Amino acid sequence: MKADKTLNCVGLYCPVPVLKVRQALDTMKEGEILEVLADDPAAEEDIPQLVARTGHELIRKEKLGNMFKFLIKTCRV
Repeated sequence: MKADKTLNCVGLYCPVPVLKVRQALDTMKEGEILEVLADDPAAEEDIPQLVARTGHELIRKEKLGNMFKFLIKTCRV
């Protein structure tokens, strides 16, 4: 699945990745895919919680070494 936008949060720590993901999702159209790369250990739980809370869909969460990759589909409620 190809992302419409990639957000690189590597090297950023809580709460910055969550804030940046929220800002990115707010600017995207319904049905677009956001790819997020993060190495903050808190991102593993924080980003999926944000996605659920805001009504978007977490398509995939992968751990790649010490980094996480998330694919999020934007939904409007």
